[in-house]
Amino acid sequence: MLQRYKTDGNSDWIGILFDRYAILLLGLCMKYLKNEEDARDSVQQIFLKVLSDIHKHDVIFFKAWIYQVARNHCLMQLRHHKDVELKESHMPEAAEQEDHSAHVRKDVMLENMQLAMDQLNAEQGACVRLFYLEKKSYQEVADITGYTLLQVKSYIQNGKRNLKLLLEKYSKNKR
Repeated sequence: MLQRYKTDGNSDWIGILFDRYAILLLGLCMKYLKNEEDARDSVQQIFLKVLSDIHKHDVIFFKAWIYQVARNHCLMQLRHHKDVELKESHMPEAAEQEDHSAHVRKDVMLENMQLAMDQLNAEQGACVRLFYLEKKSYQEVADITGYTLLQVKSYIQNGKRNLKLLLEKYSKNKR
């Protein structure tokens, strides 16, 4: 259906996909955000992001991809909420600056990780996401992707190495 949407631009196809995954995403958002109204708002924001980003990515496993988009969105919401709480609290200035710089470093690291993940080829990206982010076993990754166990291990190993190289490159460019 995703290919059909990309081919003919008929939003009915993407609507069907959204209908299929809305409950999954709502559950995921509830798990992270612990607030039904925020979770519902986030699902809508995620769908809007998917509509705007779907043409930028070569999505092979839609469920894994949209799950990761939703997870990242929720984590960003939580991070934003924590930043607001920190600003509202009355922390001593030195501690506030130290805490802020730690958040900035963490944000930069997460942005670099997302950039690096987007640079991996489709096979490596899918296997790394399923194995590390969704905590699937090698066999589960093989079953989901259709790759052999040896291919999965190779994609994960090479993806991990490529991520490390890309992150080192990004950190050198930021200095």
